[in-house]
Amino acid sequence: MAISRVFLSDLKLGKCSSVVEARLLRFWEARNVKRGGELMWVDMLLMDVNSTLMQATINANRLPKFRERLAAGTMYSVSGFDVARCAQNFELADSSLMIRFSDSTEFDVLSDPVSPIPAEGFRFRNQTELVGLANTNTQLPDIIGEIVSVKSTVTDPPEDKNRVMVTVKLENDVSVTLSLFDAQAVSFHQKLGGMRGDPKVIVATSINPKMVRGRLFLNTTSGTHGYYDKETHAGESLFYRLVARDTGLPSAAPLLKSYAKVEPVTIAELNNFITTDLPQQEIDFLCTGRVSRVEADKGWCYVACSKCSKKLQRTATSFECARCNNPHAVGSLRYRVEMVVTDDTAEGAFVCFDGVMTRLHSLRASEAVQLLVRVTSYNFIVNHQTFTVSRIINEVERAPAPDFVDDGGDDNDDDDAPNGTIDREKSGVGKGSCESSKSAGKEPVGNVLKRARIA
Repeated sequence: MAISRVFLSDLKLGKCSSVVEARLLRFWEARNVKRGGELMWVDMLLMDVNSTLMQATINANRLPKFRERLAAGTMYSVSGFDVARCAQNFELADSSLMIRFSDSTEFDVLSDPVSPIPAEGFRFRNQTELVGLANTNTQLPDIIGEIVSVKSTVTDPPEDKNRVMVTVKLENDVSVTLSLFDAQAVSFHQKLGGMRGDPKVIVATSINPKMVRGRLFLNTTSGTHGYYDKETHAGESLFYRLVARDTGLPSAAPLLKSYAKVEPVTIAELNNFITTDLPQQEIDFLCTGRVSRVEADKGWCYVACSKCSKKLQRTATSFECARCNNPHAVGSLRYRVEMVVTDDTAEGAFVCFDGVMTRLHSLRASEAVQLLVRVTSYNFIVNHQTFTVSRIINEVERAPAPDFVDDGGDDNDDDDAPNGTIDREKSGVGKGSCESSKSAGKEPVGNVLKRARIA
């Protein structure tokens, strides 16, 4: 008797002896990081003639039977499998069911399907939908957008704890940050650096949306695959629209920036560095110093936008926020306190904003602290050389890995917030910004970590 053929949408819980014809869109390994990366299973995403997506899984002990046949984009006939419910978290498809390969599963390459099966399938979500999914861990959607900028900690050869952050412009010119970690970060960095041309479009699958301090971040998962420009039909369509529009934005590859290792220097050497060296890349500096005094006569706060933290402009009847384009913005007071940090070579007058001052509440002015300092192109103008403090860390805390900020940082109004992917309440690390001016040296005490960004 002939085996019946069914669609993915027809499947019911339990064993299935019918045949499903589907295309394998992509697959990836699931590993247990708590057991040294032990392989647990392989996840797959299947799509049938009706463009129905469904997750499938092959347990590690059955993988040798099927591994050599797995090829993304290939069509298969599948039978003799189990149908189970998907986990309620991190759904890869709209279906609540999934296919589990068993010892009796038949998985054969299909060269002549009964009906044509689409070549690709995605679950694209716009910015509003991504915000709705953020922090719920319910779905892992896909995105498509224009690559605006790329920042990377990947070195040659790669080291531990690699990270890449990609600014992606979605529809309606809304920008989000796509974060890649470890092996995925290295792969992205190397692929982008090896491209002949500069990619304009990225399609990223199975991302996990997060809202941090009011900003949307998209974290990659083990199921994330990246496709560029014309590698997909969806990407090709957006690519030609962007070419026709000619945005005039710089390409992504020249914006690929790396971060050097932390280098110990004195405050005088750091001051000299920003006056003599041209901005080429982001560099970390480790300095030793002490907060020696607070300039109380310079005031202690400013009126900021309660939404974006940018300094508000006073009008005749209200406060206006230029960033939010809101002529009637709601204001809130945020710290702006000048203090002097010294070592045995020089001293710097730092203007510390809200996050830094919040962190300093539990510290005396004479107590040694570590300052994570960012230097941008703003540091290289003739009459105004400044440093931006993005964190304050006490002596018992470990110096952090490079952080990422993509807010410009040229107005010193506390809108240069860290990317937010670190839980500062748990780590005890604050945020904020500072300005610094050079002057005579003082005696050294304590540790000051300066993270200098040269954009």
